[in-house]
This record gives sequence, structure tokens and C-alpha cells, in this order.
Amino acid sequence: MTDLDVVVVGGGPTGCSAGVFTARYGLRTTIFDRGAAALPRCAYLENYPGFPAGIDVETFSRLLHAQAEEAGCSVVPEMVESVERDGDGFAVETSEGRQITATYVVAATWYDGSFLRPLGGDEMFETHDHGGETHEHFDPDYADDDGRTPVDGLYVAAPAGERTVQAVIAAGNGAHVARSLLFDHRCAEGYPEGVAAHYDWLRGDADFTGEWAERDRWREWFASEVEVDPADDDRVRERREQYIDDAFETYVPPEEAEQRAERGVRRLVDVVGPERVLDALDDDAIREYLDGN
Repeated sequence: MTDLDVVVVGGGPTGCSAGVFTARYGLRTTIFDRGAAALPRCAYLENYPGFPAGIDVETFSRLLHAQAEEAGCSVVPEMVESVERDGDGFAVETSEGRQITATYVVAATWYDGSFLRPLGGDEMFETHDHGGETHEHFDPDYADDDGRTPVDGLYVAAPAGERTVQAVIAAGNGAHVARSLLFDHRCAEGYPEGVAAHYDWLRGDADFTGEWAERDRWREWFASEVEVDPADDDRVRERREQYIDDAFETYVPPEEAEQRAERGVRRLVDVVGPERVLDALDDDAIREYLDGN
């Protein structure tokens, strides 16, 4: 058994988005981040959705890491030096001499990707001349558009050419590649391809009313999406019941949604800093709030 299910190399928008998806699915996930991502080169981030007047990069990075940890990731401030094959998985070594094993590796860092060389050698890299000097870079076409590579269990979300150069696109690509990983993982768990895709969302009342409140309706839908009749295959039937269990576990009643919303705001303030939030408020608005409470 490996130490971890997933090692993500890179703790920027790409890596944290990937880690949130794999950890929320239940895979033991660690993100290694040496703190030298491309994002700090940005003076101020103004084009990421959800921040009306933009956000400073340091705060944004803290929010990324806090969410990854909230999802169940460990975030380790070390650089991955090398990734090698270890049986059916991988052996990962860091700059601090840490050695761990993992079933999957997601490359999600903008630097040259040399830590992957033990897995594929020169075929992973391309060279070009610039200013009379020869430079070597990880080949952005080594992985396909979904992040899969010729090395089983290795996924590349970055470097990925133009998909790496804007934070919001990088985050989306990290999530997309993580979903590719989860699709493959679920297929290995016995889910037929027709139902192997994983959608990470919480459902409200509308998704569990009428016929969809009944397990038999879900069983009918499942049977329509797979090629094997669950009645003829014990494993597929078992996966069907697990699929339905998982679907019903995503239900969040209105009162719980409100509690989550309140906690979400509190965590946001915790990370941003209560003093910064208070400093941003008008004194009269604070007094009015206190007088009303």
C-alpha cells in the first residue's frame, strides 16, 4: 500500500484546484509547494472571478491553501526533486529528503518539469534555441488535453502551454485534470464508463423530489447509462448501489446550507484577517451594526 493516493506537485491555482477535487472524493492527497510559483510575479490579481475589486496575491494564495486543507489535503512547503516508478505507483523525493510513495502524481507546477525525467527521459522534453543558447522545457504536448500521459498514473495539469498563463484558466485546468484522474480511478474501482465521471457538487431539495426521491428511479437511470445489466453482474450491481448512496449523501437540506454559508464566511474572514475586514468597514457602519445587536 502506498503512503498516499495522490501527490500534487505545485500549490498554485492549478495544484490546489486539483487537490480539492481529489481530496473531497476521499483520496489521501498531499500538495507539495516550494513557494516559487508563477503567481507571485503578478503585482495584483484583478481578473479572477469572485473578487469585485481584485485581490492581492499573498491573500489569494493563503485562501487557496486554506481551502485545500479544508478539503482534506496536506500542504507541504517543499520542492519535489524527483518522481520515479515504484511498483504500480511512484516514489517521490523532496528537497528536504522526504521520501513517500503515491498511487497517482499530478504535475501542476510552471517550472521545467525536470523532476519527471526519471519517468520518461528525453521524450518528455523539447529543446529550442533562444539568443544563441539551447533551452530545454517540458513538452506541453506530452499529456493529452485531459492531462493523461503515456505513464499510467501520471497526470500533467501544468506546464500546459497557454492553459498555464492565467490563474483562472490554470485553476480550471487543474480541476479538469483531477476529474480525469477520478474517472480513471472509478473505472479501476469497477464503475462502468457510462457512470464513472465524478461531479463534485452538493444538491438541494430540487434534485430529490418526486420520482428522484426513490432509489428505484436512480436504478433505472443507472441501467440506462451502462452496457452491462446490473442484474447480471454482482460487481456492477454493487457499484450501482454505491453510486446511489453517494448521490443521496450529497443532499444538503436548507437549514444545513445556511449553516455552511455562515461557516464559509467565518473561514473567509479567518484567512483574510478579522482586523483587515474591520479596517475596511466604515466606523459609522460598525457603530450602527453594534447598536442594532
